[in-house]
Amino acid sequence: MSFDEGRRNGAPTIDDVARLAGVSRAAASRALSSQKRPVSADKRERVIEAAAQLGYRANLLAQSLTTKTVNLVAVVVNHIHDLSDLDLFDLLLSELQVIGKQVVMIRAGSVDKVEEFLRQGIAYHVDAALVFSDFADAATVRHMFRSDLVVMMNGRHDQFSPAVIPDEGPGIDEAIAAARAHGVRRAGLVTGRASSPVEQARIGSYRTSLDRHGIDLIEVVQGDYSYASGRSAAPSLTGRNCPDAVFCTSDAMAMGILDACRADFPENRPARFRLYGFDNVSLTSFDAYPISSIGYDKSAYVHRMLGFVTAPQPFVAGTAPATVATHFFPRLTG
Repeated sequence: MSFDEGRRNGAPTIDDVARLAGVSRAAASRALSSQKRPVSADKRERVIEAAAQLGYRANLLAQSLTTKTVNLVAVVVNHIHDLSDLDLFDLLLSELQVIGKQVVMIRAGSVDKVEEFLRQGIAYHVDAALVFSDFADAATVRHMFRSDLVVMMNGRHDQFSPAVIPDEGPGIDEAIAAARAHGVRRAGLVTGRASSPVEQARIGSYRTSLDRHGIDLIEVVQGDYSYASGRSAAPSLTGRNCPDAVFCTSDAMAMGILDACRADFPENRPARFRLYGFDNVSLTSFDAYPISSIGYDKSAYVHRMLGFVTAPQPFVAGTAPATVATHFFPRLTG
């Protein structure tokens, strides 16, 4: 029977691909595997060409029975609308796909939502879960996915879960030291969601560093990381008792303040107060929002996460979180 006849009788199989490529079935399987498995470059190329010619698609379920993996990674988030989310998750999804993984995105917008997943028995068979949502603790997520390979980025890890956390203190201290060198003596702070353990640690780092450099924190305004909350905070921070500098715990909030106070930033340079953000999002490199910011190498951050996924090892209880260094990125508003 010809290949064309076989294709008319049903979907092409791995055996069809092997015959057309002139290799064994095992070699064809290795060539098409997302795992790093030995096969010569010549055979791999022939197999890929044969698969394309036949319109063959790998059976991921069958592969999972052999490799004991399903090549799925769950990414648990609060939401995706902050500018920092877009920068990070675009890179993370790209890198996961490079290593042959596909992503199940789960939006846990509240504690109730996480509990609803558990009540309804919603659990995915995944190779790993990467948790950014601060509404989910490590034990809950391990139970939710029936897996110990749960990597926590939200500050709610425990002794049984690996974690990756930016080391925010050094970057914050660099920014505040630079502000003090410019004569800043009084500062305001716009914060994010109070329920976030990561945010509480970040606020603590700001308070410690401001005190160390002799800068008085005269006002704290709570936002929610969004552009709108920064814009809403501007009037209370920039009136008659305006501080010498305003620090925001997200770039989006700093952008809101900048747009509300454009008159105070002729040609984006500070006339009444200096402005600092956090996250070092890509937009801060554009002419419209040249905001001094604190950030970390997102590639390094993703690399630390994927290290747990690509080479899973039994986690040693009590191991300290992996950290990624932060730095200050001076721009016109600072």
